[in-house]
Amino acid sequence: MGSTVAIIGRPNVGKSTIFNRLIEQRKAIIDDMSGVTRDRIYGESEWGGKVFNIIDTGGFVPNSVDVFESAIREQVLIAMEEASLILFMVDVTTGITDLDDAVATLLRKNKKDVILVVNKVDNTQRLYDGSEFYSLGFENIFFISSISGAGTGDLLDAIAIRVDGKEEENLEGIPKVAIIGQPNVGKSSMINALLGEERNIVTNVAGTTRDTINSRYNKFDKEFILIDTAGIRRKNKVSENLEFYTVIRAIKAMDEADIIILMVDARTGLEGQDMSLYKLAEKKRKGIILVVNKWDLVTKETNTMKGFEEQLRTKLAPFNDIPIIFTSVHEKQRIYNVIENIFTVYENLHKKIKTSVLNDFLKKITDKHAPPSHRGSFVTIKYVTQLPAFVPTFAFFSNYPKQIGESYRHYIENQMREEFDFKGVPINVFFREK
Repeated sequence: MGSTVAIIGRPNVGKSTIFNRLIEQRKAIIDDMSGVTRDRIYGESEWGGKVFNIIDTGGFVPNSVDVFESAIREQVLIAMEEASLILFMVDVTTGITDLDDAVATLLRKNKKDVILVVNKVDNTQRLYDGSEFYSLGFENIFFISSISGAGTGDLLDAIAIRVDGKEEENLEGIPKVAIIGQPNVGKSSMINALLGEERNIVTNVAGTTRDTINSRYNKFDKEFILIDTAGIRRKNKVSENLEFYTVIRAIKAMDEADIIILMVDARTGLEGQDMSLYKLAEKKRKGIILVVNKWDLVTKETNTMKGFEEQLRTKLAPFNDIPIIFTSVHEKQRIYNVIENIFTVYENLHKKIKTSVLNDFLKKITDKHAPPSHRGSFVTIKYVTQLPAFVPTFAFFSNYPKQIGESYRHYIENQMREEFDFKGVPINVFFREK
């Protein structure tokens, strides 16, 4: 089960710099002017065999009436609530400020596991100056320089010890399915329809679901775990907070799940927020099913469903062999199709193909379309084998693996999908030298 680490602190203490270092890429915008980070940024870090999500938050300013600082404050509070571990960042060059005191007071009330990170400690004098931060009352303190990286290894060790990498229950062989989507699209209604009972609270107010809820489906010799995801806890807040909260919940649910059901509203289709969730699921290499809900509310003509599906697959390209199911949860239309596709995608995730079959396939597709030559030399792919991995992963051995371009890689992947039916499942294709 994944964990979420939130970085919080007043403006301009170096939160985005340490975020970039922890995820090992330059994703957050860094500037000396305070308040640069307004939109929330998410990343993933791995250390000591543990994988955990990291949230970079904007500078926290309590009681401010500034519209941006007020919106940031609400998002910081949401991040604190969702996180399992909080990195509270301060700046040794300015010492303890009133804003630091305010954040510290808030964290003590929150009662979450907190690591105090004293930033910009890049010499002995600053290490000595940093001792004043012990007065904030936090037991775990680390002195680092986010720019040089000094001390970040010890900080990562401390994070890895605290994040939860274990599952509470042995669910091996049982599909775990997360239902994600924008608020009020019908996620909880879908779970209630599948379970045949009012397990989750359902209203027409966006954001009724307050916590991630796991339910076990065990009917008709089929068993799987359903993970519902929340809309937003504070229903009267601005839309950007609603989007932020939805994404945090979706990320946490994705970490637990094997398969993602992305629900969209038939009246609006795939919107920008839906595509963001889809790309997150694809990046995390999860099985994906697209459910178009509220189909009963769409005015239909001849081939309406076919045309709608073609538009969706164009947006989802190149990974467009995803099951698309048009449902009305309210009318109980095609609900069982969702269950059938869960098990189809789960089987595809764990599909194993014999090496002999793979190499017969390789000969067929290379005879049909050989790899382009390199500097007058023929590029050949000699054999292929499947590697042990949590999604179907294949290694192709070639005399010039680095010269096999993206177009030919896509050709191979498309041919594999057509030949072996990896519907709804991401596959990994690697080229190695032989």
